[in-house]
Amino acid sequence: MIKSRSERASTRIVLLGGREVIAEGLRLSFWADISHRSMTASWPAFIAGAALVFVTFNAVFAFFYWIGDQPISNVPGGAYIDYLYFSIETLSTAGYGDMHPQTHYGHFIATVELFTGIFSMSLMTGLIFARFSRPNARLLFADHAVVSSHEGQPTLMIRFANERHNIIGNATARLWLLKNVVSTERQSLRRFYELPLVRNEHPALALSWTLYHILDEQSPLYGLNPDDLAASKVSLIVVVSGYDVVAAQTVHARKSYDHSNIRFGQRYADILDIIGCPGAGSSEDPAAHRLGRRASRAQIPAAHLGSPSRSAGEFSRPASSGRRPARAERSVAL
Repeated sequence: MIKSRSERASTRIVLLGGREVIAEGLRLSFWADISHRSMTASWPAFIAGAALVFVTFNAVFAFFYWIGDQPISNVPGGAYIDYLYFSIETLSTAGYGDMHPQTHYGHFIATVELFTGIFSMSLMTGLIFARFSRPNARLLFADHAVVSSHEGQPTLMIRFANERHNIIGNATARLWLLKNVVSTERQSLRRFYELPLVRNEHPALALSWTLYHILDEQSPLYGLNPDDLAASKVSLIVVVSGYDVVAAQTVHARKSYDHSNIRFGQRYADILDIIGCPGAGSSEDPAAHRLGRRASRAQIPAAHLGSPSRSAGEFSRPASSGRRPARAERSVAL
């Protein structure tokens, strides 16, 4: 079937949870949602767009100066490039003083350009501030969700860590399951279910947090294997929110897992251990997102206390202080 040009223009691909969704229908024009585009554009695209608008404004006003009858003084020969330089000085409100309007036409164009410059500079300042001040949780999620035994029950586990190691107070996590189902009318639907967690709140998230969902009879994942997950196109979505005490704002983070990213019979490496070490305190490995060993393998030995090396999960051995080792919590190598 051949689509018309208008139908093709209203079709776009939306990335949702690692999937490509073809959206057909109404599509907003570029200028209808310019504020959202300005906030979501990458920094190179944002700076390039701002520079393009700046050059366009100056080129247009320089053209109006150029077609006038000597509206600006001290412009030898009336060259367009001189009017362009004067336009840049006026739009940016620099005004060096050697060139200035000398006719009513020149004053009128300069007035309009000054208003445009003040308005555009204020708008650009607000956009830049909004982009810089936008809160970001900086949570590092595990590459895979795992299913293994926990407290004697099959459990779905997802781990994430706070990269900044600042405190996110009253952190709340929610886990959602998306799967394809067929209704009684034989209609294929995409349904979502909230999976209950053993604990969905954290008083002060500063290091890491592992979410647990027990696969009991009430769980939508009960009795499913990897083939069943693939057949239903199962996806998981984790949503975490909390209060960042440094930024004094509520931050949000989200991570999605496709059915291929759910590993059965595996578990994460132990992230805390108690070892003998001089003057040690409690800490966690920032590389906690790496998938750990299989459940049947032996315990991974604890790493030596020291400064983290460039290789994730490796630690340098500290120099011996000669003091008696003290008991302290320490993360293991992943």
